[in-house]
Amino acid sequence: MHAAVDALAAALHEYVGTAVGVRAEFGAAEADEDPRVLALEAAIGALNAGLYDALHDSLGMHPDLSSLVWGAEEDLGTGADADAPPAPEVAEPFYLGFVVGPGRTPDTSLDAVIDFLDNAGEQVVAALVESGFDVPEWAASRGEAADFDGYGDADDEAQGGAL
Repeated sequence: MHAAVDALAAALHEYVGTAVGVRAEFGAAEADEDPRVLALEAAIGALNAGLYDALHDSLGMHPDLSSLVWGAEEDLGTGADADAPPAPEVAEPFYLGFVVGPGRTPDTSLDAVIDFLDNAGEQVVAALVESGFDVPEWAASRGEAADFDGYGDADDEAQGGAL
């Protein structure tokens, strides 16, 4: 049984290394269809089946080794330590700055820039959420970065929240 686990673990490590390399070289969409990644996925599936067989043959169990479960640790039965200090904030602010000059034609104004940034922000939020991130706040601002109360470094808070 342990040999089956070791073989599966080795294949998973190889998969991660290969997937990271392929993703860095070609991008996410191409990585999903890369023959090296697909071959490793097939090998992992076969090794997972081998582990199932080893557990079944040795222990008579019918393990569910292929379910995918997302949830909090409490939902998975590991529980939480009531005496543990509160978890630190996991969200933090990110900034993307632009310095924009006046337009070259009389019908453009710096006032229109915030509309461009607001539209771009909506697209970025949608892409982040689609990628699995939580975006509790976002803003487009002019002059200085938006202040997100409750997010950021302790040093920022000590200076009155100035960023």
